[in-house]
Amino acid sequence: MKTGLIETWRARLPVTAQTPVITLGEGGTPLLRADRAAKAAGLPPGSVYLKLEGMNPTGSFKDRGMTLAVSKAVEAGATGVLCASTGNTSASAAAYAARAGLRCVVFLPKGKVAAGKLAQAVMHGAEIVEVSGNFDQALALATEAAKAKGFALVNSSNPFRLEGQKTAAFEIVEQLGRAPDNHFIPVGNAGNITAYWKGYRELGQTPRMFGWQAAGAAPLVLGRPVANPRTLATAIRIGNPVSWKGAVAARDESGGAIDKVSDADILAAYRFLAREEGVFCEPASAASVAGLFKLARARRAPEGLSVCVLTGHGLKDPGITARFKPRVRRVSAGGRIRL
Repeated sequence: MKTGLIETWRARLPVTAQTPVITLGEGGTPLLRADRAAKAAGLPPGSVYLKLEGMNPTGSFKDRGMTLAVSKAVEAGATGVLCASTGNTSASAAAYAARAGLRCVVFLPKGKVAAGKLAQAVMHGAEIVEVSGNFDQALALATEAAKAKGFALVNSSNPFRLEGQKTAAFEIVEQLGRAPDNHFIPVGNAGNITAYWKGYRELGQTPRMFGWQAAGAAPLVLGRPVANPRTLATAIRIGNPVSWKGAVAARDESGGAIDKVSDADILAAYRFLAREEGVFCEPASAASVAGLFKLARARRAPEGLSVCVLTGHGLKDPGITARFKPRVRRVSAGGRIRL
């Protein structure tokens, strides 16, 4: 029986005997060897692994931080939680709030949240506020509303979110028996790359951190906020990351890099993972592998052991699959078909 990551990593988390544990059994996600991805990148077998964060309860890595953020909100006496989201945060916040018996309000940029994620928030009972604007504008409104209402804001600006998310680094080291040499990760609001780096440093490990933004939403690459971020990878469609400084620190302190990949590269990696590795992730997740492939094309794929984080499950954003037309053959009932 899975007890959740708070109990698993209690000694490394800011909890006490008085902290109520709100859990859905998150954490403990698979680390999958990906030899076809390694071959495609011109790397030897056994050199590339995929961390499947889509196997968390609500289908994304957000559950790692949410279990701790909501547990601490209950401990502090909060009567509700509130967030802005491109989708995954809202789904996770709504699920953990339901588990805790708390009210949940989510601010979503109108028309820019994938159907699978919106369905989760609705079914978990979240109160939805549509914002005619982008994520960054939604976050500003959510932050103001949280202060006025006295609800716990559970975006990645909440330090307990990053504390929970750092546990994925602990798991990777435990699963591999050592830290990877290179860590590839999608970057949107930049909390996750910040959290992984925090986790590795707490273990005394220093893999090179390679963060990947979508080309149309790459403020960290440009060195300035993007007023109107554009990408089909909705989970990383963010123009002014909350954890900007943390991401830059992770890059610089590890000797890594933060770069961008095109939507075409993301879609190619998304399809490759599904058809060659049997792993269905959401498009934003594929940015990590798209980044590895981009370096490989430039003959700059790093040597050593690499882990690519896949942050969410493919069913989060099912509409994207319409871009890939299946080969369909029809036969009448009782008929024959040659395969």
